Amino acid sequence: MGAASSRGGGVVADVRVTVECARDLGELERIWMSFGYDELNWTATPRGKANCAALRGIFGGQVVVRAHNLLTSGNGRGLPHWSSGNVYHEDGRGNPVYDWSQVDVVFDVWAENDMVPIVELGFCPVQLCRPSHRTFQWTPSLYGEYESWGWTSPPRDEERWRGLVQAVVAHFTQRYGARRTSEWYWEFWNEPDIVYWDGTVEEYCHYYDTTVAAVRRALPGARVGGPATTGGGAAFLERFLDHCVSGASALGGEQVGLPQFVSFHTKGASEFKRTYGPIGLEGAAEDENRSPSTERMLGEILVNLDLVRSYSSLAEVPVFVDECDPGVPAHMGIFDNRNYQFRNTEYYPVFQLQMMGALLSGQPGGRKGLSLATAWAWYMEGDRYFEGTRSFFTASDIATPVVNGYRMLAMLGDRRLGARVELVDAKPTVGAVGALPSAHPDGGVAVVVWHHNDDQYARGMNEVELEVRDLPCAGRHVQVTQHLIDEHHSNSHTAWRALGAPQDPSPEDVEATRRRSSLEVVHDEKLESCPSSLSFQVSLKCPGAMLVRVTPI
Repeated sequence: MGAASSRGGGVVADVRVTVECARDLGELERIWMSFGYDELNWTATPRGKANCAALRGIFGGQVVVRAHNLLTSGNGRGLPHWSSGNVYHEDGRGNPVYDWSQVDVVFDVWAENDMVPIVELGFCPVQLCRPSHRTFQWTPSLYGEYESWGWTSPPRDEERWRGLVQAVVAHFTQRYGARRTSEWYWEFWNEPDIVYWDGTVEEYCHYYDTTVAAVRRALPGARVGGPATTGGGAAFLERFLDHCVSGASALGGEQVGLPQFVSFHTKGASEFKRTYGPIGLEGAAEDENRSPSTERMLGEILVNLDLVRSYSSLAEVPVFVDECDPGVPAHMGIFDNRNYQFRNTEYYPVFQLQMMGALLSGQPGGRKGLSLATAWAWYMEGDRYFEGTRSFFTASDIATPVVNGYRMLAMLGDRRLGARVELVDAKPTVGAVGALPSAHPDGGVAVVVWHHNDDQYARGMNEVELEVRDLPCAGRHVQVTQHLIDEHHSNSHTAWRALGAPQDPSPEDVEATRRRSSLEVVHDEKLESCPSSLSFQVSLKCPGAMLVRVTPI
């Protein structure tokens, strides 16, 4: 990394990035401050508690959290892609009975860490499921009929569902206080446009109205929305929005009004199938190289966002992409297919950084954009070291490289600044270079620059010249700090591989790997009097990202 100077160095740049501190683009919306996961019950395990606390610090502020299976029936034991809040039961006379033991411990952890839940009201409890039209053949390797598909059933009894939802909201409001629960988000179901809802769009809209009314009977003014459709679910979303804006209601004279937020999802790649192939250092054998697609994600977001904003009454409603991920499913990893390796490497944080940059900069015509882009990632109980699941933490709670992408984002200021990215002499590059510059209230500046190619197997180097002009801290005593993420920096996976990729590492190996999991400083200097402009010459690998901070001291 090059030291800060008032002029560029002698290396000829491939790419020139110019940050214009005098060009204030407005508030930097921290859309990345959210994560979610399937395995609700793991929240209250020792690892779950520790990792929730760690993420609060990593994100650098109040985090929005979302989890599946709040109302799913079961034994309260989390498994990959499955869990159960186990709230609803019926006694011998058929009267509803509520068990809060499995969900209270979850929400207690979130409350202790000042997290704001998107309370996903689903899926269907076993005693509210409709009779199934499907045939189930039991085998020892499967769960049962309910776990296979019963949970996707629309509730069989509207009044019992209404009572359940009202009881849930009333219970949490009594436990945590109306002031706190009024700040939560309440969302009906998850991805009802696919097999997760074994009913029609009309049935979903009907139960949405029922759910909204039940939530607000327990908590007037509660923020309720949905429908959390998939990226390809625009047709379902449109019919839902038509229903919402029409003023029609399944409740007769009781109007539910417009949603307080609209949610949908996007994934950057279809599932990389389990290959059942031989397993080597890179994972299970697969003939074809596959990678996530930025274009696919941005395309899905644009289609759905355009649809929401096409309704004048929804022009200002918050839009959540409350699952925003480069690939599915979360619980599969490199031992299923080697193409999941990107989740272990520097590719993952760089992908997330460039995605957040694109989402923040790509809003045409002043249209209100996204309010939230949720990383559906956490940790997996029972994972081997660097399993390649979509996780912030691998075994021994070692942070994976993606965490350092979020650490970079946490260091950005609260105002977006203008920037230009230019190729020098139109020289072709391995990947695209982009930047997200920001200003702090104290006159400091923080700039993230990335070098990304969607092809996770692409490698190369660009010489990047970064110039930061019209620094607001000019003339002041400043600290200039540079952080780097690439194959050899801020990379616990590379450190673990260098030790021989042990699956039973010694305590010394674990500690050596953990030391490399932090966001590393590659250059740090003090300037007695900051010039009005600073330049940096950086050799930036693909994939790679750097953060430059100029901080008054």
